[in-house]
Amino acid sequence: MTSERDEEANRLSGRLTRYARVGAGVGGLAAKMIGSRALGRDGDRAANAAELARTLGGLKGPLMKVAQLLATIPDAVPPEYAIELAQLQADAPPMGWAFVKRRMVAELGAGWLDRFGSFERNPAAAASLGQVHRATTKAGAALACKLQYPEMASAVEADLRQLRVIFSIHRRMDPAIDTSEIIEELSERVREELDYHREARHVALYRHILGGEELIRVPDVEGDLSTRRLLTMSWLEGQKLLAYKDHPLDERNRIAEAMFKAWWRPFSHYAVIHGDPHLGNYMVFETEGRPAGINLLDYGCIRIFPPIFVDGVIELYRGLQTDDRERVVGAYESWGFRGLTKELIDTLNIWARFIYGPLLEDRVRSVADGVSPAEYGRRQAFQVHQALKRMGPVEVPREFVFMDRAAIGLGAVFLHLKAEMNFHRLFNAEIEGFDRARLTARQAGALHAAGLGAAPACAARRLNGRPSSDV
Repeated sequence: MTSERDEEANRLSGRLTRYARVGAGVGGLAAKMIGSRALGRDGDRAANAAELARTLGGLKGPLMKVAQLLATIPDAVPPEYAIELAQLQADAPPMGWAFVKRRMVAELGAGWLDRFGSFERNPAAAASLGQVHRATTKAGAALACKLQYPEMASAVEADLRQLRVIFSIHRRMDPAIDTSEIIEELSERVREELDYHREARHVALYRHILGGEELIRVPDVEGDLSTRRLLTMSWLEGQKLLAYKDHPLDERNRIAEAMFKAWWRPFSHYAVIHGDPHLGNYMVFETEGRPAGINLLDYGCIRIFPPIFVDGVIELYRGLQTDDRERVVGAYESWGFRGLTKELIDTLNIWARFIYGPLLEDRVRSVADGVSPAEYGRRQAFQVHQALKRMGPVEVPREFVFMDRAAIGLGAVFLHLKAEMNFHRLFNAEIEGFDRARLTARQAGALHAAGLGAAPACAARRLNGRPSSDV
């Protein structure tokens, strides 16, 4: 469809309909939360969290998606809320066949079915923003058709407005973290996920980055069968990752190594990450009956960083490795942290040492001993939160929203697999010979080849002058 005839753009009528569905539940809960705080009943927070999960649990669409994102971003919401939101399920009731046919006519025209060899009526998967149908080309090649639910643009804008309500209440009740950058980052990424043309370019970017990696498979895009709201890709056969959690250690480690490379290679060489660590976004492919690597399935949530951000990640690693405080401070400043007092640096280092811990030790180990995947990072996030409460609101640069989220998701995958590897050597192999100028050139070439624009500016460059510090 052309933009002039786009009947599913962000429309006032669509937003008003969504407000009616969502607003009452979120608004009523907000009033309860504020009332509990005003009356000093902090013990009601767990009950409020459970009610929020119930309110969101019946909704299909962006608010469910954002709720799941929030659950995996350390300290974006209080721990009680994170626990409840983490239990929300992505699977939603699928569109029926009559609905699917109308959607496909809207995307490919009246003769859409004749363009496929076959098209399965029942979806292979249904999630918060759309559903996937299995199909074949005329020649018989297997396809995955990702079809967006109707009027998602209007739903996104309505739901983001409700999200701002939730965040504003959080800032009033528990203002250790200034969430203003978090909401901006979430909003931008969720809006991007609606544009399947952009997602197709993300697939092309990952094929450019990982095309020669035998442990990782990236699909092809069928451009003639794709639109802004329909993305058709080659079907990658595989099994769910959790099906291998009781396999022999060498097989689990192979899967974990593939996951490590799928995340760290794009970041260290191109300043790009796959920002949605949901287990459903990965499948394991086999060779001769044994796990041989992973399929990367979803490319809606891809985060492209400015090269200076990667430079800061490696500088912080080197600073922690050599106990070089000046280098550590320089890394934080390069990212845009303001007012770096000694106490704030020590607090930030709690989180940094947790994230970098497995990378700093040159030995075979698990990513964390005695920790469940659901609890990975929560204790350290709580420590940081308690320390930050004494210092007042701290604005976290927006780049950290998906960086931390993806790191936590990756660690949880390693825990699910009970992997035992030398993470230090894997990491150092990826950053060996790192040079920001070369990364900048490499990234620019890859983004151009994929039809994507230039990387965004880093938080530090959005500030007026260099951040001050008192260390």
